[in-house]
Order: sequence, then structure tokens, then C-alpha cells
Amino acid sequence: MTSLLPFAIAWCLLGVVVIGLAFKRKQVAAHEDDSLHLNASSGVVTEQVSMAQKLEAIDKWGKMLTILLVVTGLALAVAYGMSIWDATSKAGF
Repeated sequence: MTSLLPFAIAWCLLGVVVIGLAFKRKQVAAHEDDSLHLNASSGVVTEQVSMAQKLEAIDKWGKMLTILLVVTGLALAVAYGMSIWDATSKAGF
């Protein structure tokens, strides 16, 4: 019987990374200017573009890691269920 503890620890660490990324996104988005600026000569427009690019990169990583977290969590749950099934079927109940 294989121990799933290392995989569970890795999954928890991935969850902590996803939560940390969500807090980082919230922190970056707190400094976002939601107003529409039409004057291209001001530095505000370039700052908004830069902020949008940062948020887009954080969102991309957040989506990918969240999908990875869900898929690995489901795989871990299936592996755990199968190990429980195997252990009870060998017990002779």
C-alpha cells in the first residue's frame, strides 16, 4: 500500500500558492485606476496598460494553478478511495 501523505502535502502546498496568488492579485488590483483616460500624452495611460498586463499575467497563472489544484485534488481523492477500497476488500468483510 502506497502512502499518499507526500502527495497530500504537495497538494496542500499548491493550495497555499494559489491562495497567495489570489492575495497578490488583490494587492496589485487595489492600486488600479478604473477611470478611462483618453489623453495619451499623460503617463497615466501607460501606467494603466502596465497594470493591466500585470493583472493579466497573475490571472493566467492563477487559472492554470487552480485547474492543476482541482485536477490533482480529484486524482488524490480517487487514489485514496481506491486504497481504502483495496484495504477493505482484502480484510475479508
